[in-house]
Amino acid sequence: MNQAVHNKLVSFIWSIADDCLRDVYVRGKYRDVILPMVVLRRLDALLESTKDAVTEEVSFQQNEMKLTELDESALKAASGYVFYNTSKWTLTKLFKTATNNQQILLANVEEYLDGYSSNVKEIISKFNLKSQVRHMASKDVLLDVLEKFTSPHINLTPHEKEDPDGNRLPALTNLGMGYVFEELIRKFNEENNEEAGEHFTPREVIELMTHLVFDPVRDSLPPVMTIYDPACGSGGMLTESQNFIDEKYPSADTRRDIHLYGKEINDETYAICKSDMMIKGNNPANIRPGSTLSNDEFAGTRFDFMLSNPPYGKSWSSEQKFIKDGGDVLDPRFRVSLKDYWGNQETVDATPRSSDGQLLFLMEMISKMKAPGDGAVGSRIASVHNGSSLFTGDAGSGESNIRRHILENDLLDAIIQLPNNLFYNTGITTYIWLLSNNKPEHRRGKVQLIDANLLYRKLRKNLGNKNCEFSPEHIAEITDTYLSLGSIDRPAGGDGIAAKVFDNRDFGYHKVTIERPDRRMAQFSRERIETLRFDKSLRAPMDWMYQQWGDAIYQPGTLKAQEKDILKWCEEQEINLNTKQRKKLLSPDTWKKHATLLKVANYLMETIGTDTHQDYNRFKAVVDQELKTLARESGIKPGASDKNQILNAVSWYDERAEKVIRKTEKLSGDKLDSLLNRLGCQPDELPDFGYYPTGKPGEYITYEPCTDLRDSESIPLADDIHRFFLAEVKPHVAEAWINLDSVKIGYEISFNKYFYKHQPLRSMEEVASDIVALERETEGLIAEILGVRVKDVSGVGSD
Repeated sequence: MNQAVHNKLVSFIWSIADDCLRDVYVRGKYRDVILPMVVLRRLDALLESTKDAVTEEVSFQQNEMKLTELDESALKAASGYVFYNTSKWTLTKLFKTATNNQQILLANVEEYLDGYSSNVKEIISKFNLKSQVRHMASKDVLLDVLEKFTSPHINLTPHEKEDPDGNRLPALTNLGMGYVFEELIRKFNEENNEEAGEHFTPREVIELMTHLVFDPVRDSLPPVMTIYDPACGSGGMLTESQNFIDEKYPSADTRRDIHLYGKEINDETYAICKSDMMIKGNNPANIRPGSTLSNDEFAGTRFDFMLSNPPYGKSWSSEQKFIKDGGDVLDPRFRVSLKDYWGNQETVDATPRSSDGQLLFLMEMISKMKAPGDGAVGSRIASVHNGSSLFTGDAGSGESNIRRHILENDLLDAIIQLPNNLFYNTGITTYIWLLSNNKPEHRRGKVQLIDANLLYRKLRKNLGNKNCEFSPEHIAEITDTYLSLGSIDRPAGGDGIAAKVFDNRDFGYHKVTIERPDRRMAQFSRERIETLRFDKSLRAPMDWMYQQWGDAIYQPGTLKAQEKDILKWCEEQEINLNTKQRKKLLSPDTWKKHATLLKVANYLMETIGTDTHQDYNRFKAVVDQELKTLARESGIKPGASDKNQILNAVSWYDERAEKVIRKTEKLSGDKLDSLLNRLGCQPDELPDFGYYPTGKPGEYITYEPCTDLRDSESIPLADDIHRFFLAEVKPHVAEAWINLDSVKIGYEISFNKYFYKHQPLRSMEEVASDIVALERETEGLIAEILGVRVKDVSGVGSD
């Protein structure tokens, strides 16, 4: 459909809303009537030519065959579609035979709606059309709406027609219907400041995706194939994929049997998609309503091709309960098996953060891929994403695990960066991910990145955020670059396409923790040990409570009596306590525990004194000895956690202090060999991994790491961790060591890293020359305005 025809159709439909519904609905609610009526008229117009045949079939089954339940297959055969209407009415007949009696008209319209087959009734139900019809009848506008929609001057069918004046009315295809739908939604939502058409994808993007998916396997397309879209919207990708195959790669022997599958959560777009599946003769039962993420409705089904533009930047927190139970992933679609740094196989989480679920749709499609072999050629996927899918999430996160699973299983074929402002509802940069589980030999182990960000032509008029598009030549250039596995270098400041080819491992890295020893000073003081009176996580409310009631807070019944005032104060201070924190704050056991800690700390201060200790190791040994004495004399024996709280309260990091020793251990013979083999180093390299020789044979010290000084490095998989440490870390931090037990493997893809071209700054001479030229030009203008002569920089006067 060309732009002029599209605009004319949208304007006509919008005029229906303005002419008939202005005083009945607020403008933001026009969609509740207009969208279902467009779909209904689209279906109704197709059934007009076979209405008599269906009526005769109904009469035959009821009167001749005496059937109590009608035979659907015969009715579908009579209508010529997978849907039908058994009533005597069409929308045109309803309008032409109507009187001014709205109740009779309403009864006839309801009889008409009830006459549809069950698959259309579901569409009517999703649109809640019956209630809208009743509302229009009550406001005396139902007849006006029927008149508009049955006008012979508009064509909502997929077949070309002529109006009464002999003018050609182009067919409205599924994709054309999607464009109309998108434009109407945008107009409707302008009044409500709502977002338009989350799932709609421009025609040229769909065309590019179909080329990328089908062109590489044009010679091996199966005679029976399945195509799936887990976020199908109005079905544009599905039907355009079918059209692409039929038109570009028709079978020489017989027409290919193409089965379309999809799922859509939005009722309106689902109804439009299902209606178009019925119109085109596809099985509407393959289009399912509801959430793809919450319910794996196609579990066990595998598809040949999958194309999708899932929602991005959209929360899936409301669906988490169907996917995860706490930290456990319940749905097998979102679990993957990966090896840790040491080569141990483990099942890990493959879910992204709850604020953005787009990668879940990609994992859904991956779970539906056909394994190559036994006559199958595997599966191919094209999916649109924003930039977060490329790099969001650190090593070991759900996003990184998803990328790692895809790359380590050699599923990623290519990623194409698209221009900004190519889509209707967003101006951000988007990318097409192309996946295959049966790459040709020359593409195996490789990923092609294509930067088409600068390849576009401007639109004469913006459509929402969309201000540019691909031309057919652009699509051909991107497709050819992909098919040839080409590498194209774009000069700095240039435009056009750029492409590079990488090994899968080029995107991977080791996330390694670099430790430094803790050095602690220690000193008992009244101020430091006083902090032990309160729980660290509840310091503010406990401090306030102690100021209010002092030692009375420890008396039985005080906390219960003051509970209301305590919680009121917390609310006023905007301190949000969960149930567990509230219970802990108001528990006498909490206060008793911290009073005991304070008592023990005071005892230690009296026995040890208030001197400053630079050697925390000796200080700790003294504390341990005094605690043993306290246990013998009073029976008070703090646990390890309580002792650590006291020690942490009276110590602090100081680079002048001695290193804090974790332990001293003997390493020799098999034990030493095992450690060296695990770390992959020689005995003299053990300090680089945190094992320091004491000078005694086989004796090594390990130090406590300082969490505040802890750092991490991302080291490419192709690099050696120890080599990197020696070259990039050790020269700057001599006492650092590698914590190999912390190593995690991550994957990320950065287009900026690979395609950014640095443009050097201009020289001072060039900038100065431009400034002088501008000053001259400005002075000349001023002189001309004032009618005076000015001197040039040489001092010579000029006119």
